[in-house]
Amino acid sequence: MLKLPEQVKVVEVGPRDGLQNETATVDTAVKIELINRLSASGLAVIEATSFVSPLWIPQLADAEQVWAGIEQRQSVAYPVLVPNLRGLERALASGVKQIAVFTAASETFCRNNINCSIDESLARYAPVIRQAREAGIAVRAYISCVLGCPYEGDVDVKRVVDLSRHFIEAGCYEISLGDTIGAGSALQARELVSRVAKQVPVRRLALHFHDTRGQALANILACLELGVSVVDAAVAGLGGCPYARGATGNLATEDLVYMLHGLGIRTGIDIHKLIDSGRFISQALSRENRSKVSLAGVSEYGAVA
Repeated sequence: MLKLPEQVKVVEVGPRDGLQNETATVDTAVKIELINRLSASGLAVIEATSFVSPLWIPQLADAEQVWAGIEQRQSVAYPVLVPNLRGLERALASGVKQIAVFTAASETFCRNNINCSIDESLARYAPVIRQAREAGIAVRAYISCVLGCPYEGDVDVKRVVDLSRHFIEAGCYEISLGDTIGAGSALQARELVSRVAKQVPVRRLALHFHDTRGQALANILACLELGVSVVDAAVAGLGGCPYARGATGNLATEDLVYMLHGLGIRTGIDIHKLIDSGRFISQALSRENRSKVSLAGVSEYGAVA
């Protein structure tokens, strides 16, 4: 018999991590409608956007407009990604209640992704985390490339352990371990989580696995047996990584929830409403030969093209 958690918190990252990698410009109204649909599905956490410079991620240039436009439910948390103090200032001015910071377990990936070394990224985020907590804002941390790097190949597990411990000691409430290129196997994922859990309580660990080789569900199941009860996913499998060539999208939230429910694990999510949300954004994004995806013409429950 598998020893599995009775309930899993699903963190929906499609509106941020998913849409930031799309080539088509997505209208603000479409993003707002997507988040509202996801909120209605029963998801407890939806990462809404990122307060990053539009020069780096033009897809998320409308962060303030998206945040102001969504129908926020008391039962749902809407964290946003914050890259620096300027991003924190914008987030605070908008009334954000939760943020996330990020680094990588690979030096080369870190330099290509955020133009600094790992140590420099930690120094950059120290005042962000401190000021956020002083303002009563909860902080989550992402660590990318925990099971492999597109530039360096294998990644030192000890570095992942040390970074996880660092963020917990800095005051982050949760650490999301990201297999950014989808390179890991179930055995590797289990070993990684086992080692990190010796330094960080397993209840404060989350999984963020991409599905490049179709291994994400197997890897998650292997880690659920260790007591992990928080998993990131993106509706319709949106996303990828602009700095990880060949990496496909995140694990689809629909697939994750289907597996969890099949295992008898509670999520609080209505899978039918979740699927409808995936159909909505998939249809919007599939409209080719348009420079801008808008809400006009997107039917409420259109089939996926």
